Amino acid sequence: MSDLASMECVPCKGGVPPLAGDELNQMMDRLGGGWQVIDGHHLKKEYKFPDFRSALDFTNRVGELAEGQGHHPDIYLAWGKVEITVWTHKINGLTESDFVFAARSDALL
Repeated sequence: MSDLASMECVPCKGGVPPLAGDELNQMMDRLGGGWQVIDGHHLKKEYKFPDFRSALDFTNRVGELAEGQGHHPDIYLAWGKVEITVWTHKINGLTESDFVFAARSDALL
C-alpha cells in the first residue's frame, strides 16, 4: 500500500498550478497500483470484481471516503467493474490530494 493512503486530502482553495513534469512523475511513482494519468489532467483506474454486488459494495465505500474527505471523484459502476476518475476541479488538474484519494481508494479493497 502506498504511503499516501495514510494522509488526508487537503481542500484546494485554487490559485495553485496543477502538478506537472517531475512533480507529477514523482507522485505517480509513490502511488503505483495501476493508476494512469490521463492527458496530465486526471487520474483513472478500473477495478475488477467477480460480480455486481462486490463492485457496488466497493463503490459505496469509495462514496463514503469521498464524503469524509470532501474530495469527490467520478465513479462508473458496471457489472464486475468500477472505474474511478479523480482530479481537482478548482484548478482543473491534479494536486497531491488527488493522489492521496487514489491511494485511499486502493486501501478500501
